[in-house]
Amino acid sequence: MDESTSVDPVLWSVDDRGVAHVILNRPEVSNAYNGDLIASLLEAFDELGRRPLRAAVITGRGRNFQAGADVNWLDAIRRSSPAGNLRASRMTARAIQRLNVLPIPTVALVQGACFGGGTGIISACDIVIAADNATFSIAEVRIGVAATIIIPQPNDAIGVRQVRRYALTGERFDVKEAYRIGLVNEVVPAADLMARAETILKHILANAPIALKFSLQAVNKGLETAQSEGLALEASYFGICAATEDKKEGTSAFLEKRAPKFRGR
Repeated sequence: MDESTSVDPVLWSVDDRGVAHVILNRPEVSNAYNGDLIASLLEAFDELGRRPLRAAVITGRGRNFQAGADVNWLDAIRRSSPAGNLRASRMTARAIQRLNVLPIPTVALVQGACFGGGTGIISACDIVIAADNATFSIAEVRIGVAATIIIPQPNDAIGVRQVRRYALTGERFDVKEAYRIGLVNEVVPAADLMARAETILKHILANAPIALKFSLQAVNKGLETAQSEGLALEASYFGICAATEDKKEGTSAFLEKRAPKFRGR
């Protein structure tokens, strides 16, 4: 597909390594989200969740990663029925949560503006690499709405104290502050974003797929359970991984001082 001419709000493809590439594709409005983009994200995440993939990379086409909600769409939602408002809110929340629980490692590459919903998207990803020109905010209060749809993910990513500040002030902050508070993992020159992603992917793809899957599940479930239940759950996951062919291969490779050949079994 020619990305430069496609009008689909979300583009996605899978390369021969099993790495999915998801592209927010509304560059003319800084990839601001509306109902069509959210629906397309849900469709993409549903399909990716059913495939035997190894990782996913999330990017935004154009100068900016994602500049929050489309104000014209918000205005149309405001004029609709209360039921319509609720449907739109729930659909948006589902899209962020679906990304949050994808059973594969997710890597977000951020350039330019990352506001509102964009901050929610990257908070739901496992690894975030930002360009040195990236700018962030949780700015919903500045247009008269609360950031309640995305707040659970930033709470996990940067902690309640930081979310309270930025969700209440709506102020923008630069990439150095985003790195300081843990919203992004690394900062690189904009021209190096994809190259750095490839290095990260190389590390991910060298690991056992089943072990990665259960590592993600342990993190996500651990946030939702009491410590005793979480420990029991993690022990069961460890037991499952220990019985796999990949575990046997990993141990053999370590002892034989060679690279393992994992098969996801």
